[in-house]
Amino acid sequence: MKRPGNLKYAILLCFAVLLFAESCVSMMEKAGRTLDGSASEEKRVAMYRAEKKEGTAAEIELWEVQNKTGNRSVVIMLNQFPSMKLRGSFPNDGGEFYFTSLDYLAGNYHGWNEYRMDLFGTGKLIMGNDTVVLTVSEGITAVQISSGRIQRYDTRLTGNEALARLRDRQERISALTEWMRQLENAPKGHDRETFEKHWKPVLFPELVSKKKQPKGWKQEDDQWARTDDMRWNKSYTSRVFPELLWEIRNTGTMLRDWEEALPWIYIDYEWETILKLLAQEIILQKKK
Repeated sequence: MKRPGNLKYAILLCFAVLLFAESCVSMMEKAGRTLDGSASEEKRVAMYRAEKKEGTAAEIELWEVQNKTGNRSVVIMLNQFPSMKLRGSFPNDGGEFYFTSLDYLAGNYHGWNEYRMDLFGTGKLIMGNDTVVLTVSEGITAVQISSGRIQRYDTRLTGNEALARLRDRQERISALTEWMRQLENAPKGHDRETFEKHWKPVLFPELVSKKKQPKGWKQEDDQWARTDDMRWNKSYTSRVFPELLWEIRNTGTMLRDWEEALPWIYIDYEWETILKLLAQEIILQKKK
């Protein structure tokens, strides 16, 4: 077989590495679902879907599921936020149901994060033979993370240790996204790729190309801090970020959260968008 030229060979090698990395993330996510038993403890009874081409603001899927004891519940998924599932009780005769949890699972190149966050909120779900009508008019409140697990390289954290770390990360993410949303002209309602392209240069100008760096982000007398193999511009941190986030950024913790939990940050930042998408009356068609 003829060996490709050096440049072509390098391109093929890089492509293979990217495919392998992507498959690893997918395998980690599937492993999380297998480990928590969710793949085997319940079965899908029916599936309903609303698609953008049918006039809906977002692509939404609703599953009616049943566990081993016969109890039924509903699972709501938004295509724009594939890392999360909203769980709720099965509607009563009047169509009323209540939200119980947000289930999050997302992989990264180091492992995966998985948690269940308790929710408080109600909605209405009118179920017909071939359609369901979903309405969430009162909003949904996130309470706190009640369980979860973390896989990082070959280390798996469970129980109280995982719960403590996940809650700490949630506090950091909430503080970060609260500040991000308050900035003038903060973009809302975009897909995750656009979200990442906008915010990465703001949060980490040290990591992006010169043309993407914010104007004037680096000044002559700036002070720097080194952590591991990174140098962080402490002066930029104090000029741009609230004091609550100074240490988080200057120690590299913010970058670690970004690399290991970007979908989580995106969900937290766009929570109001999620609520607005669910606030309108949504008609979902039954799928086989």
